[in-house]
Amino acid sequence: MKKTVLEIDLKALEHNFTLIASKLKPETKFMAVVKANGYGSDSVAVAKKLISLGVDYFAVAFADEGVRLRESGIKTPILVLLPQVESIKKIIKYKLEPSLYSFYFLEKFISFLDLNSIDSFDCHFKINSGLNRVGFNDGQVKKAIKKIISSGKIKLLSLYSHLAASEDLNERNFTISQINLFKKITSHIKSKLTYTPLLHMSNTSGILNYPECEFDMVRAGIGIYGCSNMLIKELKAVHSLKSIISQVIEAREGDSIGYNRSFICKEDTKIGVVPLGHADGISREFSKNGQVYIMGKKSNIIGNICMDVFMVNLKGIDAAEGDEVILFDKQNNAENFALTVGTISYEVLTNLSSRIERKIIN
Repeated sequence: MKKTVLEIDLKALEHNFTLIASKLKPETKFMAVVKANGYGSDSVAVAKKLISLGVDYFAVAFADEGVRLRESGIKTPILVLLPQVESIKKIIKYKLEPSLYSFYFLEKFISFLDLNSIDSFDCHFKINSGLNRVGFNDGQVKKAIKKIISSGKIKLLSLYSHLAASEDLNERNFTISQINLFKKITSHIKSKLTYTPLLHMSNTSGILNYPECEFDMVRAGIGIYGCSNMLIKELKAVHSLKSIISQVIEAREGDSIGYNRSFICKEDTKIGVVPLGHADGISREFSKNGQVYIMGKKSNIIGNICMDVFMVNLKGIDAAEGDEVILFDKQNNAENFALTVGTISYEVLTNLSSRIERKIIN
């Protein structure tokens, strides 16, 4: 029986990984970002597939995401991008690699190592080169590095930063200034260490637009899931969200559809009810210009999206109850779906709730 399902195509994932890796030097390491449950998919299935393809590193946002991978038997190094003080014990237990990004976390982390007589632990060092999100800025780096060296307990496996606008070539001067600042700061840090950490800065669009920013490793996120506008014709969508028509309603001219009577039928209209709503991650914003595909034809979302369902206009579509409804797939991916309401694929994919069944294919 047909039902709502999010298909996760591992063959498409393989295609995207291989394509992005082909843009790199043979010696450059590949870090795959699998935070937010693999951008709304299934982080464990995605990670295991990428391991079979030779990925070097994983990145997650929070420790619990890394714990899930470890408990699934994954031994590949995992960088925790935004570790919280409360998760330090888990980080140690599961051999995750925390990013040191603030004095608050750094000091608490060193204290934990001291209190628990831990002699050495592998970490990463985040530099704020202009995104102004997290990380140590140019004026804080010397003090932070001094604390790390003085502790004698931390080894920095990598120094890294994040580009702010690598996909926007109008911001090329700013991006180049970020890269140059990163080079300057990392040169200073390396001069203080007795070993050589990895350097990484490029995200998916950075890999494509700024080869001079490749350094020792790159971090690819949205690109491996097939949604980068830069390679839109070459990448393959990993996510396909499909549902069904649960009910067909024959509405009359003048009838209102849904909450707040936000849609009034201008003529007799056949309406399809789709069992997906804002509780599933389909934002009410899609009430305005959202579209789905039924029998190969576009169908407009009408009325306010409800918690568990939304309605579509079936005018010109000979559809019946039980017929398939496609929100996005390989032909019309999540990026296109997002653009209809002025958002981005990241938001659409990571909003998808756990009550939508995930189905691994290929």
